[in-house]
Amino acid sequence: MTPKTTSLIELPTDLDCTQLPQHVAVIMDGNGRWAKQRGFPRMMGHKRGAQTLKDLLRCCKDWGISALTVYAFSTENWGRSMEEVDFLMTLFENLFQVELAEMVSEQVKLEVVGNLVNLTPSLYNAIDRAKNATQHNQGVRFTVAINYGGRQEIVRACQAIATQVQEGLIKASDIDENLLAQHLDTAALPDPDLLIRTSGEMRISNFLLWQLAYAEIYVTDTLWPDFDRRAFHHALLNYQQRHRRFGKA
Repeated sequence: MTPKTTSLIELPTDLDCTQLPQHVAVIMDGNGRWAKQRGFPRMMGHKRGAQTLKDLLRCCKDWGISALTVYAFSTENWGRSMEEVDFLMTLFENLFQVELAEMVSEQVKLEVVGNLVNLTPSLYNAIDRAKNATQHNQGVRFTVAINYGGRQEIVRACQAIATQVQEGLIKASDIDENLLAQHLDTAALPDPDLLIRTSGEMRISNFLLWQLAYAEIYVTDTLWPDFDRRAFHHALLNYQQRHRRFGKA
């Protein structure tokens, strides 16, 4: 029998399937720079980046990675031009609508985290429909952070806990790390094992500040629209060379 050729649709043979991160978080950076380098409007970078995200989600499914969380729009991104913000909100809405049937068929379970009250009603409704339609799916748990900030998330959690103390439901002495984690947007998820940031920026930009406490961090100069399966493969190889001690010797 001839040896089977390994493709990047299947898990590459140099990756250990027992040592894969189960939860990958991604700061998808570099869409604007990618477009500028090619003489395109910034919006073209965002459109190309959306396609990159779709392929990464399918790659997680193909390679057995159970959770993917991506930073789509931060609380600070409202400071961008109104044209770009409007484009992104419309892009998100279209993606949640157009890709919904495929997410359902591929058993993707969608969650959206962040302060969603500032979103347009049509985007909020599109998110709600997509979450409801996928809530019983058993495949990749796909979490999109929109209007999200890590500090703001922790403040919201503290406010919710303070209200419970004020109402006599819990005592101040009941507050510990587990209780606070239960009030975070990502309470249903394990903490990320691996954070990937594209475009070479060496910061986490207010993303998952609590949850990333012991995540391995991988930074690549590759701009997000060019982050394909080969780039992801390289990130996973790098991850598997780490020794995760969690503070122990």
